[in-house]
Amino acid sequence: MDNVTTARLLLVLLSFCWGLSWPAMRIALDEVQPWTMRFFGYSIGALALFVLLRWQGRTVAIPRGRAWLHVAIAGFLNVVAFGACATFAQLMASTSRVIIINYSMPVWTSLMAWLLFGERLNTRAGIGLALCVGGLSVLVYPVLATTMQEPIGLLLALGCALSWGGGTIYMKWARIPGDLLAITFWQVVLGALVFAAAALIFQGPPTLEPLQLKTWAAIVFNGVLGTGVAYFIWFNIIGRLPMATASLGSLANPVVGVIGSVLILGERPTTPDIVGFALIFAASASVLLAPSPGAPPKPQTPVS
Repeated sequence: MDNVTTARLLLVLLSFCWGLSWPAMRIALDEVQPWTMRFFGYSIGALALFVLLRWQGRTVAIPRGRAWLHVAIAGFLNVVAFGACATFAQLMASTSRVIIINYSMPVWTSLMAWLLFGERLNTRAGIGLALCVGGLSVLVYPVLATTMQEPIGLLLALGCALSWGGGTIYMKWARIPGDLLAITFWQVVLGALVFAAAALIFQGPPTLEPLQLKTWAAIVFNGVLGTGVAYFIWFNIIGRLPMATASLGSLANPVVGVIGSVLILGERPTTPDIVGFALIFAASASVLLAPSPGAPPKPQTPVS
């Protein structure tokens, strides 16, 4: 099997790993506190990444000095802020809506690159921004008249997209030396440590309570497949396919996530949800189809 065919099959597998990690997270949150759930998920994910790195004979070492500061800042944006926003967003809004808004990330990354680096905002990126704003308006407007919980949840979902976009931009600027998968491993480790501390502060000492089998399965899925294996697959894909092709292939992630939310969680998207999804999906596709000027950013794609 040639590299391109293998990469395409890996893209399909990746869409299930990242897409289904969203409903898996929501299942776990039914029994597990958010800080604890994230701690377990990132701890399992870091362990899975470490095993896969060592299996390939790769090192997790990163050069000393400022590189570690850059890893910490990128990890705060890509893992800590993203993870917190994603978790609490799902406690306040439907998972399918959170997924839809989260995958507007390419639009905000493009806008940040224009504001911070002066990269030209081409026509496709401009169209993508307009479509994204339209999609957000369609999603948010119907729930403004309800309780404040749903709008806050959607704002947190937007925080997911912004934090990941900011992390991607920071990675582009910092150009951290070392194996990109090893850098990702340390970011996930940082996330696990921060969420462990947050669990102790906000929830107190851990208690042993029996959990349903589906809850354990959701936590393990989120950690092993949704974090460790998914990152490993992603970095294998970008070594086999052009970055633009790989990024466009990743657009299957929100599709799988939304369908998974419908089938697994029993959510029923409304007409505004479907319209908003279509607009934001088109916005992301417009940006990812646009040729990127200058050196490409360190390739990253949002996880859950």
